[in-house]
Amino acid sequence: MDTKPRQNHTEEMFRIVKASDERGFVIRVMGAVAFRVHCPKFGYLQELLERKFTDIDFITTKRLVGSNDLGKLFESLGYSERVGLGLRYHGRRIFNDEINKRCVDVFSREWTMCHTINFRLDVDYPTVPLAELLLHKLQIVQLNYKDVIDLTMLLREHNIGDNDQETINIEYIAELLAKDWGFWYTAITNLRKMESILSEGSLSWKNDEEDKADVLTKIAKSLDLTDRAPKSFRWKMRARVGTRKTWYRQVSGYK
Repeated sequence: MDTKPRQNHTEEMFRIVKASDERGFVIRVMGAVAFRVHCPKFGYLQELLERKFTDIDFITTKRLVGSNDLGKLFESLGYSERVGLGLRYHGRRIFNDEINKRCVDVFSREWTMCHTINFRLDVDYPTVPLAELLLHKLQIVQLNYKDVIDLTMLLREHNIGDNDQETINIEYIAELLAKDWGFWYTAITNLRKMESILSEGSLSWKNDEEDKADVLTKIAKSLDLTDRAPKSFRWKMRARVGTRKTWYRQVSGYK
């Protein structure tokens, strides 16, 4: 087995997934690398808008995150584990690539930051599904420039619809958000923030008017569908309280 990590993030992601497959482990990539893999036509926007890759993030089962098998896998691939942080029992492991000075994060599928996402691991390959890629960004309360780049690229590349076949399953997203007012509020706030950024030209690239119009149309449709989705009793009760009570988890040090 080749034990030397690749310098290229995408090549290294595929090397890790292949090694995982050979051991019978289910590991899927998320984050910036996953966006790039799923956007062969518009992935150039990350480079054009200077979206840098810093590390590689994966999602796997809770059992694997808590097992010694995961450590053995990454050790065989040339990584050393960052230990002593008590992360294993909180659904996260961190492995260092000393050659390329970066790290790999492996999270449990029951993933919690500002909001909670239960990732589906049997829908797409080698990434998590497009719906979860979108939700992963929309759950960030303090959405930043790099997140907007990833979201813009994803929406430009893909249609939105009612399935997961190279489509952003907005009906699945709307159904999830209809059960959780806090997550719903953060998500629609971020979609509206994207609308403003694109409409005002704060995110700009050459010959982009057609691209922006396409993304804005998809944002408007997403907002409409999430708004019209039937809401749960729990959602309605929490909506009465609104932003008078904090609706998200405070997260420090999240990249």
